[in-house]
Amino acid sequence: MAVREDLAPVEQAAPALLGVGCSATSKRWVQRPADEALAQTLARILDAPEALGRVLAGRSVTTDTAEDFLAPTLKTFFPDPSSFIDMDKAAGLLCDALQDGRKVAVFADYDVDGASSAAQLIRYFRACGAEMDFYVPDRIEEGYGPSAPAFQELQRRGAEIVVTVDCGAMAHEPIQAANALGLTVVVLDHHQMTKAPPEAFAVVNPNRADCPSGCGHLAAAGVTFVLLAALNREGRRRGMFEDGEPDIIKLLDLAALGTICDVVPLVGVNRAIAAQGLKVMGEQKNPGLAALTLTAQAQGPATTYSAGFVYGPRINAGGRIGRADLGARLLSTDDPATAAEIAQELDALNRERREVEQGVLDAAVAQLEADPELEARSVITVAGEGWHPGVIGVVAGRLKERYGRPTIVIGLPLEGAGGYGKGSGRSIIGVDLGGAIAAARSAGLLVEGGGHAMAAGLTIEPDRVSEAAAFLDAHVKALNVSMVRELDVDAVVSAAGANRALAEIIGRAGPFGAGNPEPVFAIPDLSVRGAREVGKGHLKVTLEDAGGARVDAIAFRAADTGLDALLGVPGARVHICAKIGISKGRYLDVRIEDAAEA
Repeated sequence: MAVREDLAPVEQAAPALLGVGCSATSKRWVQRPADEALAQTLARILDAPEALGRVLAGRSVTTDTAEDFLAPTLKTFFPDPSSFIDMDKAAGLLCDALQDGRKVAVFADYDVDGASSAAQLIRYFRACGAEMDFYVPDRIEEGYGPSAPAFQELQRRGAEIVVTVDCGAMAHEPIQAANALGLTVVVLDHHQMTKAPPEAFAVVNPNRADCPSGCGHLAAAGVTFVLLAALNREGRRRGMFEDGEPDIIKLLDLAALGTICDVVPLVGVNRAIAAQGLKVMGEQKNPGLAALTLTAQAQGPATTYSAGFVYGPRINAGGRIGRADLGARLLSTDDPATAAEIAQELDALNRERREVEQGVLDAAVAQLEADPELEARSVITVAGEGWHPGVIGVVAGRLKERYGRPTIVIGLPLEGAGGYGKGSGRSIIGVDLGGAIAAARSAGLLVEGGGHAMAAGLTIEPDRVSEAAAFLDAHVKALNVSMVRELDVDAVVSAAGANRALAEIIGRAGPFGAGNPEPVFAIPDLSVRGAREVGKGHLKVTLEDAGGARVDAIAFRAADTGLDALLGVPGARVHICAKIGISKGRYLDVRIEDAAEA
């Protein structure tokens, strides 16, 4: 892959690590900034290798916070539910409903965050002896968020109170319609709000302007879990739990699943939810997750990888190209047979989703290669007729990784069909894409649009795509965010040092994800001793240094990234950057992120 001139830095703030200014994937390697003295001190007080000290120092961990970072607990990080605007109001209403036998329904978004949030509420109410109805809109037919017809349907089913999860914070007109029907609406959301809250009974959103909680990094699943704590507290105050209160810790697997899959920063309470929730997930007590584990043949310890890349895509597949409510049904059922049936359906839909996704990805790449000016923009925007709205977000993420730019992928209606285009975007660190799209909406270029910093969506008139793309490009360009593609490297280790002991000690710094990226290590001066393709475009390689120490590693999607052109050459001398961990089979797992000629 050739480096683009527009990515070449004019002035280097620090020398390129190992002299790599342009790697096989067109990146400049830089050592992650870290206080060297602090790194050494952390290693000493933790009795750990200096590599762990560098990893922690590079994530702003101090000697005072190191122990809590390495062992994050809810006791340390959990917020006071009352610090959220309207949280106590929402808890009071729902406890009233439980005591009075009023029927409550949940309206959930169709992604993992929505499904896991809905399942938490459904399971909590079930533990209190009440069944909760739920509604998930069809992505294509109904679009994102609540609507007047959906509220009418829930009322027809008997609902008196509706809780929206992972949506609703900007649903002013639908909530007005619900009010007119006599429904009481509670909003649980985390998306950015560009207007005053809708006229719901309660709007719980740490990202509303007047919320002092300081928890704007929570996913909806996290906000929902805080509500469960508020419900238990209010229930105790009222003496509701004569036979014992619901054990919400059992629902941490769902809170962690939504947190990880929604790619919110794994810092503060999110980190505690993920760390403790993965422990609960590993117990496989949720029939739906247990069924997915068997269907996907993913036995082993629960990790951010299994949550984000095994469970997440399959649960999302229902909302993308199948029945939107499958994810919430899977995560809320207590029947193993039902769970197994849904898991198999989701697994089949996920295979179909991958095929559809590849077709859209190929068309988008062809579009960019045919017009280099599109690729050079601060925000890459591509659009195509008939692109399935259920996969455009995934394709946006793939393109963002490939080109190192915030990317928006828009599926347009077929010619003559009428209707709006639907777009989904993924961003890079430092660019608030949700804010940029909200600005385009305020400028009158979009029908709808919003989201959060790293992911956002939009609805647009087809003939305004070019105008909106130019606006977004100018908006992000004005932010003056560096678009130089850099790979942050935590430390340099030898081939002999890239071992199981290092993998296990570094694992203590997990769980890894947004806000706490998995550490990357440079291993210099290696020779390619063997390489073979595995799966679809992946490359397994054996590398050796001058002293004879060997590294067995894998480069995923090497054919797509261009790594195969370098790592597939026997005898080639290379530097590599890799993530080093322990596989689900308890083997050393070295995953190559990048490579360069040595």
